[in-house]
Amino acid sequence: MARLQVRMGRAVSVGEGINWLTLVVLFVFHLGAVAALFFYTWQRLTVMAALYVLAINVGIGMCYHRLLTHRGYQVPKWLEHSMAVCATLSLEGGPIFWVATHRVHHQFSDRDGDPHTPREGDWWAHLGWIVWGNALHAQTHALARYVPDLDRDRFYLWLSKYHWIPITASGALLFGLGWLWGGWTNAVGMLLWGGFLRVTLGLHATWLVNSATHLWGSRRFDTRDDSRNNWWVALVTGGEGWHNNHHAHPVSARHGLAWYEIDPNFWGIWLLAKLGLARKIQVAKFDRANPRQAGN
Repeated sequence: MARLQVRMGRAVSVGEGINWLTLVVLFVFHLGAVAALFFYTWQRLTVMAALYVLAINVGIGMCYHRLLTHRGYQVPKWLEHSMAVCATLSLEGGPIFWVATHRVHHQFSDRDGDPHTPREGDWWAHLGWIVWGNALHAQTHALARYVPDLDRDRFYLWLSKYHWIPITASGALLFGLGWLWGGWTNAVGMLLWGGFLRVTLGLHATWLVNSATHLWGSRRFDTRDDSRNNWWVALVTGGEGWHNNHHAHPVSARHGLAWYEIDPNFWGIWLLAKLGLARKIQVAKFDRANPRQAGN
């Protein structure tokens, strides 16, 4: 039996046409994000910030990326699963598709087959690859070979199928608690800030890693791709913007490799270690006078 090949990239996705469901969902969330600006209170801002940290820092950065994709450290399975649930609050899909797509990105980074390289267009890398085609979900069996570790876990199989449940439940909770604490206006405001605006900002923060950090910034390591260290992307993603560091040493749980490279997601991993919840933390080792990527 021939080995299944993953087919991603602009040529494949554009040929499949627009994914209207994805486009409509993104449009609604962006519309809600604009509406949220008319419902500002500091309480709603605080709720949004807390959920942003759970979804983007704990969920995407610490779990989907550094833990599940690259296995840069280990935590107890109950904690790993809990962090993965946090990641689904970002509206970035379930763990199997997210991790598989990111592993494909590393295999073909800035070459033919990369799902989101700016070499095929800046906006394509940022947003286009999401709304065109169905590459993320249509190649389930081919993608499965990139995530055998997750494919054996029944919880991840379930979460990948029903990743919409936690974010839907969080929206209902925001609306319900908002109504109890301040009536309909507060219910709508909490949902708009804690749901629509927070998700929209988080999506663009993650997408900036795919686009901006392959376009602008410095390069400490001479990698085979266009990855760059970008401080302002690192600022909004908790350290994911040190992308050249990451592509040079992908297994490293620490992305900020200098004192001035802030890396809150690694600080979270460090805190878990201090609490006895994280172990086998991988940290990049290199010659600062002659920095080279791992394997060289």
